[in-house]
Amino acid sequence: MDVRALVFDVFGTVVDWRSGVARDARALLGGRTGAAVDPVAFADAWRSRYLPSMDRVRRGEQPWTNLDGLHRASLDDLLVEFGVPDVPEPVRAELVLAWHRLDPWPDAVDGLTRLKRDHVIGTLSNGNVALLVDMAKRAGLPWDVILSAELVGHYKPDPEVYDATARLLGLAPEQVMLVAAHVDDLAAARARGLRTAYVYRPDEHGPAVAPPPADPLADISVASFAELATHLRP
Repeated sequence: MDVRALVFDVFGTVVDWRSGVARDARALLGGRTGAAVDPVAFADAWRSRYLPSMDRVRRGEQPWTNLDGLHRASLDDLLVEFGVPDVPEPVRAELVLAWHRLDPWPDAVDGLTRLKRDHVIGTLSNGNVALLVDMAKRAGLPWDVILSAELVGHYKPDPEVYDATARLLGLAPEQVMLVAAHVDDLAAARARGLRTAYVYRPDEHGPAVAPPPADPLADISVASFAELATHLRP
């Protein structure tokens, strides 16, 4: 494979969204009177609104909105559902920023640093550019480039996102590899000619949801970024 660039799904593949959002929900909502908020259930419920919110945009029910906007729009109903409808606006704004403050998986920074030696590395995320920059600065993610669905006004798995990636990098699609923990993302990338690598992240959704240990259609399936670096060593 003549892979020149690696682009990474971020939420769940590079960073642990579930623990990070739960941590901030516990800190920001834990001391409030009224219903006790289960922070992990709160994180899961917020994430469950992600795909439906994008689909509303695709159907033309609302204008295109970046991920911060989608998270903020779904938060009001979520707070009602969890019995804390009186959360003030500054706290709501801070909750949205929880998605900017997520911790990397233990292998992520060292693995990315190894991969960066021989490849261009960057994001390919539905996260907006400001979010991804904040996350990278906080977590020490050594990206060469921040690519976001925001740049083309679409969301993954829309084909426009994958097509723009190779074009912006000045490469043929087969010279770009998407690295992701989600088989649907990888399938959409393959359909546009990108190479694919599956990373097994068993803890993304907690013990109740077991992801597949491999993607048989991916070019590579690995358990860590370090293993990926070994596979791709020139």
